[in-house]
Amino acid sequence: MNADLEYFNDTHRMVRESMRRFVEREILPFVDEWEEAGEFPRELYSKAAEAGLLGIGHPEAYGGAGEHDVFMKIAASEELMRSTSGGLVASLGSHDIGLPPVWKWGSEALKSRVVPEVLAGNKIAALAITEPGGGSDVANLRTRAVRDGDHYVVNGSKTFITSGVRADYYTVAVRTGEPGFGGVSLLLIEKGTPGFTVGRKLKKMGWWASDTAELFFEDCRVPVENLIGPENGGFFCIMTNFQMERLMLCVMANMTAQLALEEAIAWAKERKAFGRTLSGFQVTRHKLAQMATDVEVSREFTYRIGARIQAGENVIKEISMAKNFATNVSDRVTYDAVQLFGGMGFMRESKVERLYRDNRILAIGGGTYEIMNEVIAKQLGL
Repeated sequence: MNADLEYFNDTHRMVRESMRRFVEREILPFVDEWEEAGEFPRELYSKAAEAGLLGIGHPEAYGGAGEHDVFMKIAASEELMRSTSGGLVASLGSHDIGLPPVWKWGSEALKSRVVPEVLAGNKIAALAITEPGGGSDVANLRTRAVRDGDHYVVNGSKTFITSGVRADYYTVAVRTGEPGFGGVSLLLIEKGTPGFTVGRKLKKMGWWASDTAELFFEDCRVPVENLIGPENGGFFCIMTNFQMERLMLCVMANMTAQLALEEAIAWAKERKAFGRTLSGFQVTRHKLAQMATDVEVSREFTYRIGARIQAGENVIKEISMAKNFATNVSDRVTYDAVQLFGGMGFMRESKVERLYRDNRILAIGGGTYEIMNEVIAKQLGL
């Protein structure tokens, strides 16, 4: 990657190499087994913490590596995606969306109690926003939290929560005020709190190695000190969290496409049909050339937006564009890779099969393709 010279420094390259060794040693030998099992061992969190992975993007004061180095996060995430398991990456990184609101807006007592334990791999953090009837419509969520003395009483449910089965800490979006975005708050709700139950483990098209769950709150009493940020100020906290989440989804999409491209190139050089390799046919070479071009353009655009985030710029429009572009590319490249593999691409033993089904969630999670277009249109003044 020529972009490596511009965006990544020596420290980033060291992180990349360290993460590559971690993936080769701790994940790749077991990833097929974990995919079939629908989860990976909990001890992988502590191993990832020891390797320095969990702390990237989080404050040094609580055991992290620092929250401002965007390209360290990108480098580590790209290498982690070489595990070929989007579900593992999503679950191992669920703290990257669940934890930032805590260390940005939680009380000092809450931060000190929660953040170090998660970054050390001893506890698992998750973000709980999506509801059975809501999806991308965050401003109209219905889970209600009513103040009762020094507690909030929470009633409602959440669904599609990554790490939902195994998490210890849940950053939960609740309604504390009037309808609309102005009545939303964030609460940290801990596993084992009376009135809080974790429902069934959900079966998914892809991301098999991640545990995904429904959450139920029935007169669940949560201490007021577990409020994250100001009451009725949770929507702002959620929206600012989305910028980095969407950047990481771009990285996941680009790496999914990159891995599918690498597999397709190797297959085209090896597989023979009608007396020559697939790469001997002009139509195949041109298809692969277009796939490679699309991946390169998408990755460069993502890096450029990452650099602007690093510089502190507001890139609401551009990160939405990048997410849609990256997921469009990964949709096409994974589709074409499976097509090039033919029947073997439909078999579970091929990497492109997993990449194809794991890819499908990327244009949905973190804001759907359609919602991203609405954001872009609004930023264009439409």
